[in-house]
Amino acid sequence: MLKWLLLCAAAASLSAADPKADVLAAMESWKQAVLKKDAAALDRLLHPDLTYSHSDAKTQTKADILKALPDTQSITFGETTVRIYGNTALLKGPVEFVNNTATGPTTIHLSVLQVWLKGSKGWQLVARHSTKLP
Repeated sequence: MLKWLLLCAAAASLSAADPKADVLAAMESWKQAVLKKDAAALDRLLHPDLTYSHSDAKTQTKADILKALPDTQSITFGETTVRIYGNTALLKGPVEFVNNTATGPTTIHLSVLQVWLKGSKGWQLVARHSTKLP
């Protein structure tokens, strides 16, 4: 019985320490923070040195993002590739954004590369680059 309990505890600690699952959870937290316009949550998830590049070539800093939160109706992630290199994670995949504008909802399909760093505050988004999909 003791061996079984030790094996279960070891398996639980391995699954809890899955960096891919952890960074995907951080990406989902980012999504929820954007949708809710939760500046405090975004402040925790965005790295101080953030470089956030949009598909129109506009680049923003963390301060820029927190100052002007977009009015986003939905964010849908497609199949995302996750590569972990120590405390750095590269996430790449298609993303659909539906933004509310003065003329109504606008949908944009992007290919997005995100770079996340794991530090004392957990996973934080440090860089993002997007390209419009045809």
